[in-house]
Amino acid sequence: MRVVSNKKSAEATQSIQRVKVGMTGLAFVLLLIGLASAIFSSASHERPVAVAGGAKADIVANLSATNGTDPATTGDREPLAELGIAPSAAGNTAAPAKPAK
Repeated sequence: MRVVSNKKSAEATQSIQRVKVGMTGLAFVLLLIGLASAIFSSASHERPVAVAGGAKADIVANLSATNGTDPATTGDREPLAELGIAPSAAGNTAAPAKPAK
């Protein structure tokens, strides 16, 4: 009977050791996740780096169409005709004249 009790005692000790190892591993994973979270949250709160010659966020955010054209009034304009690439449809609104006989 003594052999049986030693076997149970060894199994209990082994089970306790497995629980300890599992809890230690779980604690390590939680610590690692907390550390990564702290790193990423501090990185997202940093000010953007100003690069020499780079775009400035405050200027880029306020850019608008400042070339003197109003989009509401330029709806009937033809950009290809203005560049001379295609004929203008506005000049061709009259019916073609019939040739004289």
